[in-house]
Amino acid sequence: MTPTLRNEIRRLALILIAALVLSLLIDSIWPAFIAMLGCVMFSTRQLIRLSRWLISYERDQSAPPESKGAWGDLFDRLYHLLRREKSARNELEFLMTRAESSITALRDAIVVVDRQGRLEYWNRAADKLLGFKAPHDKQQTLTNLVRDPRFASYLKEGSFDHPLTLPSPADEHRMLEFTITRFGAGDWLVIVRDVTRLHNLEQMRKDFVGNVSHELKTPLTVLKGYLETLMDSVPAEQKRIHRALLQMNQQSQRMEALVNDLLLLARLEGTEADLDTQRLALAPMLRRLRQDGLAMATDKQQDIQLEVAPGAALLGNPAELHSAFANLVTNAVKYTPAGGKISIRWWEDASGGHLAVSDDGIGIDAEHIPRLTERFYRPDASRVTQTGGTGLGLAIVKHVLLRHDATLTIQSQPNHGSTFTCHFPGHRLASEDAAAMTS
Repeated sequence: MTPTLRNEIRRLALILIAALVLSLLIDSIWPAFIAMLGCVMFSTRQLIRLSRWLISYERDQSAPPESKGAWGDLFDRLYHLLRREKSARNELEFLMTRAESSITALRDAIVVVDRQGRLEYWNRAADKLLGFKAPHDKQQTLTNLVRDPRFASYLKEGSFDHPLTLPSPADEHRMLEFTITRFGAGDWLVIVRDVTRLHNLEQMRKDFVGNVSHELKTPLTVLKGYLETLMDSVPAEQKRIHRALLQMNQQSQRMEALVNDLLLLARLEGTEADLDTQRLALAPMLRRLRQDGLAMATDKQQDIQLEVAPGAALLGNPAELHSAFANLVTNAVKYTPAGGKISIRWWEDASGGHLAVSDDGIGIDAEHIPRLTERFYRPDASRVTQTGGTGLGLAIVKHVLLRHDATLTIQSQPNHGSTFTCHFPGHRLASEDAAAMTS
């Protein structure tokens, strides 16, 4: 309780006590009645002054009326409170204006969508990139303005960890990258970037790699043919020439493998996934891969174990899946020392089907794992010489799995081996009954 309020209560108490004493002395209630009426009238008058001042303050921010006691203290406190509120409001309005000006100046489109999927706000860049028109599109559903089945599926899945790239609804030659962030109670913040230049550069890179790889295939074939002819015709006594030809043949084979992998990767990146899927029996294919793995390094005497149900099957492209699984088995054989163990295991559960290729080889540092599926990325440059690989195997695996709605997870520790697991969704599984119906 403030001193002013205590004084005001003391003053009113003294007035009422004096009025009561006077009423008792003259034996009449009028002094007490008049005193109480005076207090009520005084407070009512102050309330009226307060109300008039608050109304006028909204118009001209005038100073409060003069008063004494608790009412004067109340007027002063209200005045200072209103001044602070006015200052805070002006600062907030300034910040909001600055924020809106900044958002308007952005080249990226900013769109705010409510929990029902309706547009609440967008900046000028959205008008250019997405073709939005104010105020006609206000409260329109976002999927009504961005009419692309891939965008609708992206929103339905609700997994916004990775952006989505689509043609602009306003210009099909412009490529846009959509990034969505949740905030509030189910609202979305959609950031749209123009990535046309990056998309064109990526397309040029793919075309260049594909064209160069295709052009290299013919001269490599001719070179290999002549090398094989020379190796057969050179006498065994000429060891130096024979050794040189052997090394040239090995390097030409490695280059041919690189060209073939580049062509396969270019096809995987440049074409849509096959809609006409086939049923692939996994048990026979994995048994062949196990035999190929044993034949690759007979001198290592590795133990390759296989665990797969006889009726296990997948829906997809058999050639692409074989290439992906073969790359995983080949890597395990290459990076597992002599006498090591390799496990190929297929199992199914409520989340789908899973293929895991595990080994007890040299392992990989955790810092390299996120980049392993990049083309030509190697944790250790010395492995190029030791294994003779192309550096494209895991990139091919990643793209094949993407085309089959699958994902790849990698677990590894140095000197404790690695496990590469392919996770396929349930709709990619093909049981024996389903195979009988489609045959």
